[in-house]
Amino acid sequence: MRAMDERDVDQAVAELLAVLEPQPDGPRWQARAGTLDWTCRETAVHVAHDLLAYAGQLTGRPAAGYLPFDLTVPAGATTAEVLRVVAACGGLLSSALATAAPGTRAWHYGPCDPAGFAAMGVAEVLLHTYDITRGLGVPWLPPAPLCAAVLERLFPGAPAGDPVQVLLRSTGRAALDGHPPLTSWSWQAAVG
Repeated sequence: MRAMDERDVDQAVAELLAVLEPQPDGPRWQARAGTLDWTCRETAVHVAHDLLAYAGQLTGRPAAGYLPFDLTVPAGATTAEVLRVVAACGGLLSSALATAAPGTRAWHYGPCDPAGFAAMGVAEVLLHTYDITRGLGVPWLPPAPLCAAVLERLFPGAPAGDPVQVLLRSTGRAALDGHPPLTSWSWQAAVG
C-alpha cells in the first residue's frame, strides 16, 4: 500500500463535510459525541485543532514537544462556521503534506514522518466524525479503504477483519467478534 498523504486527508475531510454539513445547527450539536465526554460541537472543534497542530508540527519540525500555539473557536460560532474551520485546518495539513519531503521528521511522541501525520489526521477526522454522527443520531461509517490505510500505518498489530470494525475496536469504539471494545489503546505514529 502507498504511504498516506494529502489526498487521504482531503478525502477524509470531504467525508466529514458531506455527512455533517447537512445537519442543521441547534441543540443536537450539544449532545454528547458517541462515548466521548465532549459535545458534538466540541468534538468538531477538536478535529480542527488536531489538524492545525499536525500541520504546525510538520512545517515547524520540532524535535521534541508540540509547538506552543492553540486554536480558539469563539463560542458564538455557528456549526457551519465550525465546519469551515475544520475544512480550513484540513487544507493547512494537506498543504503541509504536499510540500513536505519524505525524509521530514517532526515530533509526535517521537520522530514522525509525513505519512504518519497524514494517517493521524485521517484517523482524527474519521473517528470523530463517527463520534459526532452517533451523537446526532445520523447513521454513518467511515470508508473502508481509509480505515485500512490508517490501520496499516498506525495499528500494525491490529487483527484481521473488516477494516471499519477493526479500526473502531482498535480505538475503543466498538466490539469485535465477541471481544468488548478496548478501554486503553494508542497508535504508533513515530518512526525509527
